[in-house]
Amino acid sequence: MRVFVKNLRGEPLMPCSSRKARLLLKQGKAMIVGYTPFTIQLQYATGETVQPVTIGVDSGAKHIGIAITTEDKVLAKGTIELRQDVKENLTLRATLRRGRRQRKTRYRKARFLNRKKKEGWLPPSIQSRVDNQVHWIETFCSLLPSPKVIVEVGKFDVQKLKNPDIQGTEYQQGDAFGFWNTRYYVFARDNYTCQICKKKGGILHTHHIIERCKGGSDMEDNLVTVHDECHQKFHQGKLKHTFKKPKQYKETAFMNILRLQIMNHLDCDITYGSYTTLKRRGLDLSKTHVNDAIAITNPTHIQEYDQSGEFCIKQFRKKKRSLHEATARKGRETKNTNVKRNKKNTPYVDGIYLGDKVKVFGQVGFVAGFTGKMVYVQDIHGQYIQNPAKSYKQVKVSDIERIHHTNNWKFLQIS
Repeated sequence: MRVFVKNLRGEPLMPCSSRKARLLLKQGKAMIVGYTPFTIQLQYATGETVQPVTIGVDSGAKHIGIAITTEDKVLAKGTIELRQDVKENLTLRATLRRGRRQRKTRYRKARFLNRKKKEGWLPPSIQSRVDNQVHWIETFCSLLPSPKVIVEVGKFDVQKLKNPDIQGTEYQQGDAFGFWNTRYYVFARDNYTCQICKKKGGILHTHHIIERCKGGSDMEDNLVTVHDECHQKFHQGKLKHTFKKPKQYKETAFMNILRLQIMNHLDCDITYGSYTTLKRRGLDLSKTHVNDAIAITNPTHIQEYDQSGEFCIKQFRKKKRSLHEATARKGRETKNTNVKRNKKNTPYVDGIYLGDKVKVFGQVGFVAGFTGKMVYVQDIHGQYIQNPAKSYKQVKVSDIERIHHTNNWKFLQIS
């Protein structure tokens, strides 16, 4: 990966090689102004000749591929991993808050439906991923001289994916059209037959194939008909049965939203996967997020391919809120009335902060937590880095060499 360069006035220049950056820093002709990604600023006046630069972005719901190219060179490439736990954390917070209100204010009216959402509101889990994609595109744009940005987006017809023959008014008439509700439609679709024992009669229930707590929906294709007795035995583990899991279209819905947000927030060109596939095959590249991003930039040919590896960017929670112990004080066997609740999520120990990029036992990792005066260190994939001579995961502060502080992003060059 090339090193990003700024001139004396802080304006971006063409990226340079790692070797040249080391020499400039060693000679005192440049200083470090950023680590994510690594950026230097020159301390002397220099020529400002630039070349056309293109940023290719392979957008997605979980991973983003980014590549920076000139006409025939790949200057930098890598992937960004987005958080997938926002919805679960918000659900947990709402659950605990609801329980706390019920315990402490038993006669207080519910107020969860008296808020008017602003125009353009998006669910927080989607807004987080949209904001992060826009943030990193703008970040790389600020480090390059007048780059051209091309973003691959997706436009999906979810109803067409479910039923390729759908047309006309069928778009307004869903599967349950003409039935009292979804439950009656599921019973009729299954011919009022239990899908476990294959028998009719008795009390019938609708069973979620993918449970709601695991991301399942109330859509018809996620529901099946089961007997009351079979339903109880199945959930108690006394009865084993495998249902065919339905296809989920959460990512396709997100990509439809992302396309509109990208068009509204960024000054960029838009492309689609059908064009990217042809270009990638023409460049003889395998199917990866990074290679898709390279193909999106539409280079005529690749004369110099960056062999220094890929960068990997991953978001993590640095400032976590302590949600007590997730067990109500009134619900404990022994009430915690005297013991002091010590502060959780220790932010630092002896100058080492949560999330710092560090070097320990010859490996590069990130501080994941503290216990006393000991430190937990993980690599960018979440695996613990520990002393080879010890069986426990913690390492001493004296064994750690800090590289730099981080914000809420882990940035690592993977060779």
